[in-house]
Order: sequence, then C-alpha cells, then structure tokens
Amino acid sequence: MKKKRIDLISLGCSKNLVDSERLLKQLSDCGFEAYHDSDEVKGKIVVINTCGFIGDAKEESINTILKFAEAKDNGNIDKLYVMGCLSERYREELQQEIPEIDKLYGKFDWTNLTHDLINSYPSTLPYERILTTPKHYTYIKISEGCNRFCAFCAIPLITGRHKSRPIDEILSEVKDLVSKGVKEFNIIAQDLSSYGLDLSNEMMLPELIDRMAQIRGVEWIRLHYAYPAQFPYGVLDVMAKHKNVCKYLDIALQHINDNVLKNMLRHVDKQKTLDLIHTIREKVPGIHIRTTLMVGFPGEDEEAYNELVDFVKGIKFERMGAFAYCEEEDTYAAKNYEDTIPSDVKTDRLNKLMDVQEQISLDLNESKVGKTFRVIIDKEDKEFYIGRTEFDSPEVDPEVLIEKTKKLGIGEFYNVEITEALPFELFAKP
Repeated sequence: MKKKRIDLISLGCSKNLVDSERLLKQLSDCGFEAYHDSDEVKGKIVVINTCGFIGDAKEESINTILKFAEAKDNGNIDKLYVMGCLSERYREELQQEIPEIDKLYGKFDWTNLTHDLINSYPSTLPYERILTTPKHYTYIKISEGCNRFCAFCAIPLITGRHKSRPIDEILSEVKDLVSKGVKEFNIIAQDLSSYGLDLSNEMMLPELIDRMAQIRGVEWIRLHYAYPAQFPYGVLDVMAKHKNVCKYLDIALQHINDNVLKNMLRHVDKQKTLDLIHTIREKVPGIHIRTTLMVGFPGEDEEAYNELVDFVKGIKFERMGAFAYCEEEDTYAAKNYEDTIPSDVKTDRLNKLMDVQEQISLDLNESKVGKTFRVIIDKEDKEFYIGRTEFDSPEVDPEVLIEKTKKLGIGEFYNVEITEALPFELFAKP
C-alpha cells in the first residue's frame, strides 16, 4: 500500500519551524510520506503552519491559506489543515471566513493532528523531529511564551505565559541531534533571559548553556532573543569560558529614548541599556551583538528619533535590524495610544537608520580583511562555497563567499582568509 503524502507549508520564524519539524516526524512515524515546503505540492493533504506576529506575516499566512482553499475548491487537494500562531489568535474568524479549512489547530494543540488523521497517537518523543535545515545546524527551542507584555507586541496574546522546558529534556535533544551529525545549535525562545524562572525561580540559562557546551560534538552554540531587563549576566561568563559558545548575542533593544521605552513598557531605561552593552562587551571581548530597533512608535518625536540614530552611531552594533511600528490589535499600544506618525515619516526614519547601519557594517567587515576566521560551509554555488563565521546566524546575518580553489565539504569547518568586504558579505580564500 502506497504511503499517503502530506505537504506541510511552514511560515514565520524559526520557532515555528521547530514545531513543523516535530509534526513531520510524527506524521512520518504514523506512516505518512511528509514533505516540507516542497516546490510543488503533489499530495492531497496540505497542512499550513501560520505566523500571526505582525501585519505582513498575517497577510502572507492568509494568502497562503486562500491559495490552498482555492486548490481544494478546484479538486487539486482533498484536505486542508491550518495550525500555528494565526489560527491560535483568529480561530473562529478563519473558520467562518474560509470554510474550506477542514480543521484549525492553534499554537499548542497541533499535536492532535496525527490522531485526527489516523485515530492514533504516535510514539514519537516530544523533542524528536525531522530536520528541514542543512544537517549540520538546527534550532533548539528552550521555552515558549512570554511574560513581558511590551506595549506593541501581540506574542503574549498568542503564546501565553512563559513556560520553560526542563534542562534534562533539552540536553537529551541535543545529544540525540549530535548523534545524527548536527554540529551547530541556535538556541531560541521568545525570551531567553527568563529561562528557568518558572521552574525554580532562578535564571537557569547559564547552567543550561554551560552543560550543553560540555556535550561532545557540540561545535557551536548561538543565543537568540534575550531580553535586556533582568538579563542573566552569568551567561556571559559561560560564553567567555567555552570556545564552542559563539561570541554572539541576539538581544532586541527596540529603542533608547527614555520616554519611548517607558511608553513601550520595556522595563528598562537608557542608562541601564548602556550599562548592559558595556558589561557584555567587557566580559566577552570581540562579541557580536545583534539587536532589533523600532522607529515610529507613538510618542517618538524628532528628538527621540535623533537620539536613536546617535545611539546606533555611537554603539556601532555588529548586527542590526529595524522595522517601523505597526499597530497590532488588542495590544496595550493599540488600546492606549494613537498611531499618529504618518507612514511616509516612518519609512524615511527606517531608511535613514538602516543607511547608518550599512556604513557601520561595511566598516566592521573591512576591518576583517586580511584576517583568518573559522567558518562552517552551508552550501555551494557555481562560483563560491558559502559559509558563516561564529558571528553569523543562518538566514539573517552576512555570509562568507569562499573561492573554489580547493574542494571543501558541506557542513565542515575551515579556516579562511578574508580578502574583500561588502556591507553584508565577506569574500575569502581557503
């Protein structure tokens, strides 16, 4: 009997991707032929894992659902299932507006999908999954949810309160993945800083990373999405202690003006932010800090915006992204502030800020020319092998394009010499 094919379309962030990979494993264990984001959907069953974080992401999710709803109307597929953040938040609305959806699952009850398909639960362990990334790197989700309730953010409305995974379960997952050839582990959560507080009322991130770094075969550990308030400073000591903990920290700061930070409900002010950055760089020399900033939040006048620009010029973040404020329904900001800054003003502010960052990135990259760095090779094209340093996370950070003067292996580490720099790319020779 031929296995029944299921196509899973995964949208949104890497945290969503981990859920999709877990579902792929469960479906496979139940006898299905499961495909992830294939170029051409060939099965009669489609599952869409949606994102509902911001407007553009919600629009992409809805358009994807509508595309496959039409495919169902045309008889090209038989069943359409929707899961993830968008359906967690808008379950009733989606069912009413798009009746072609056979069943909706939210952010957490998607594990019932396999049972609903075959009336049986798989024996899959909670952390087991089929990787959709290159086999040498993956993402490890250590917690779900968030207790911060920033004024602009809908995530707590979708994911609920912060809930940490037990350390031993996470370490078991890492060991299992190492045995399958994974070398690089990108640690992700809505809020890394709060990890463990719900388990023992203690910041347990330093202990987790310290123990993870001691697992044989773990080559790189990289930290994503820390929060500046109540930051777990002990993790910096762990980073300095272990060579396989990348000198890299992703920490969204959002703004620097005290009034804007207060309106954002960020629980941190300018001076505490500056002190935190100073401590991070002092304790971990050479660290690359990635941050995310927001322009156009209600109350951001020209003076506050210029303060943000001066902050970026002075700090010189090694990695930075930015976006313009977009009101999200039911958030504190949507209920209490008027979004009065015109969209063209927001766009101008965003473009100017990113122009500043582009020059900073170019200066930093040019300072690396002539130096040797350890890289991992992700892939190759006709002209180059494409790799990353410990300072570069997959998909979001600069890549190193390496001359094909000798044979290099995908997923292997090499020392390369940087020969040329662009703002968001480096060129190298092996």
